[in-house]
This record gives sequence, structure tokens and C-alpha cells, in this order.
Amino acid sequence: MAKITAVKCIRTRHDGSWIILKVMTDQDGLYGIGSASDIYQPGAIVSIVEELLAPLLIGRDASQIEDLWQTMYTSGYWRNGSTLHTAMGGIDMALWDIKGKEAGLPLYQLLGGAVRSAIPCYAHANGTTYEELEEEVASYQEQGFGVIRCQLGGYGGGGFVASHSPSKFPSASVFDEASYISAIPGMFEKLRVRFGMNLNFTHDVHEHLTPSGAVTLSKLLDPYRLFFVEDLLQSEHTDWYRRVKGTSITPQAVGELFVHPQEWLPLVKNRLIDFVRMRVSKAGGITPCRKIAAVCEAFGVRTAWQEGGENDPVNQIAAAHLDMAIMSFGVQEINHFRTEEKEAFPGHAVLERGHLKLSDKPGLGIDIDESKAKVLIRDPESLKTYHHPYKLDRKPDGTLIRP
Repeated sequence: MAKITAVKCIRTRHDGSWIILKVMTDQDGLYGIGSASDIYQPGAIVSIVEELLAPLLIGRDASQIEDLWQTMYTSGYWRNGSTLHTAMGGIDMALWDIKGKEAGLPLYQLLGGAVRSAIPCYAHANGTTYEELEEEVASYQEQGFGVIRCQLGGYGGGGFVASHSPSKFPSASVFDEASYISAIPGMFEKLRVRFGMNLNFTHDVHEHLTPSGAVTLSKLLDPYRLFFVEDLLQSEHTDWYRRVKGTSITPQAVGELFVHPQEWLPLVKNRLIDFVRMRVSKAGGITPCRKIAAVCEAFGVRTAWQEGGENDPVNQIAAAHLDMAIMSFGVQEINHFRTEEKEAFPGHAVLERGHLKLSDKPGLGIDIDESKAKVLIRDPESLKTYHHPYKLDRKPDGTLIRP
């Protein structure tokens, strides 16, 4: 069996926020790649890989994926953090990539084989006005998407108001819950008038609401038969989903902020949500996500692995291999890449008529062209002072809104 000889961190994209890990072995030409991207703290991910995880792995048998995952999981004593899991997730993907290459099979075959021909995805439609939004929805419908996420001016759009008093705090958009709860049902009423009831819609609240406001919004959305509403509640308030389910029939999707293995489990086993939304890398890779999918299948909950516009083609294809092989699949979030980004990742998943399709190449089926990946970075010097915190909104009184 192949032995691990090195773990290489490759930073790419225009701002250097993509981190692709390359796990090298002692077998000539045999390596695996994985996604460990984090737009907010990429340097921390690189440090975890280089200082903690890589020294643990060098010399180990690359085929021992489960034991290597458990070793990494407890390697820093304190566990269940997003940065550790992201670093682990990238290595875990690379190890599965190696295993598929050794077997000469695409990864989904090692996970049990295909249970579908292609992977239905949902697109992101956005507009600062109803008219702009409707035109984006119409465009995605024409492209073949059967599920479309609808936002009225980004996360919290429909609820932003002008600030009428000086603030003691850093500048931020001002979000008013009552305005939002009025605007979003109105948005879907207009969309249903134009597009009818057969096109599937989703909406991302992005945890902007108080728990009682979340319950109210979900119930108001019932007449519009959404495919799901996403992140209705902050991750600290998941017990409120019991009240949501007691008053609303709108399907619930949650999980992109989850990093602890017990956060999602009560929601799934008590059937309080309908879709789990973890990003494969943030959950720790393919190894834990296939277990999550198996538990979801037992309780009738479906997957909708999270992508997001800042994510990379390697995480996308790892999610797609899971999608191909699991019965608990629901829908896959899509993100789009520029031509030069796709050229840096030969073998990337292909989007056709609202569906992702994979090649039958061994492993993940994707590679990285390091020379092309390197020139994607616009200003290499800027990596030394990288700073990209999450954009926060505030309530009218200045209180921060916790996403």
C-alpha cells in the first residue's frame, strides 16, 4: 500500500482564499487532492495542516482512511472547530481520491455505486427589485433548473432600512425584522403569480431573525409551497425547530454552521428538519458526511450539501460523488466558476441543464494544474496581509445580528 510522504498546501483564486491540499505518496505519480478552503482564515488552515496534521500523517498507510480521520480528529485534544475540520476535510478528500485511483474507479463506485444518473442542483436568483429577481428566475428556469433560491437583495434583503441616528459602532447595514417578515411572503406571492406552483423555490434567511420572528415567517410562507427555507434560526436556537414544526409545513434546511457531530443529530432523529446543509469540507470530509447521510436516510431527512459562491471546484466534486451514491440525497447547491478557474482544475464537474455530471475518471476525477492555479492570484504580496472578515449586519438599535 502507498505511504504518505508529504502534504502540500496550494493557495489559489484571485484573492488566495482557495486552499487545495495535495497528499503525496511513495508510489510514482500517485497523489490525491482535497479542498480545505476558508475565505475568512486561510492562513490558519495552512498552519493547522503544516504544524499539526502533516507531521502525523507522513509515513502512514494512505489506505487507512478511517483511522487517519480519527487520529486527526483527536490530534489537537480540543476538537469540533471549523478550522480543524476544514483542514481534516481536505486531507480526507485527498485520501479518498488516492483510494479511488488505486482501485481504478470513480469515488462514487467505492461508496456503493450510482443511484442516479445526474445530480439536480439549485441556482441562486437575486435582485434588488421584484422585477430584477423575476428576470433572474426566468433565466435559470430556461437553463433547466427546477429548484431556484430567491433573494431580494442578498441575505436579509427586504429587511434593510435607512439608519436615522448616529451609531457608536462600525458601519453596517441596518436590518429591521418586521420589514423583512412583510417583504418575503410578498416576494413569493409575486413569483407564484408569474411562475405558478410547479417551479420549486427556496429562500435563505441566514439566521437574521429572532426565534419568534422565525416561527412567524415560516408559517406565512406555507401558502407558497417552498422546496425549503434555509437557516431560519441561529445555530444556538435549534430547539425552536420543534415549535416551527408544530405551526408550519414549510420544509426546513439547516446545518452550514454546524461543526459539532451532535448539533445535527437531535434535529434529524426527531424529524425537526427536512434537509441537512453541512459543507463537506467543514464537516470534516467525505468520511463523516457519508455517515451523516446514512443516519438521515433512516429518519427520512435529505441532504443539500452547502457550497456557496466562495467555494472551489474540488469541494463541489467531493459533494457530487456523495450525491451520486446516497439515497438520502435531496438537492445540490451550485456555484459557478470563471473559465480560467475551471481550466486550473481539469476534470471538474460539468453543469448541464441544471444538473451536475461527473466523469468516470478514477478517484475524485479532478486534478489541479499548479501553474494555472498560481497565476489566478492577482497580487501574491497581498497574501501577507490577508484580511476578509464576514460582513455583519445590525439591528436599528445597533445590536449585532449573529449569523
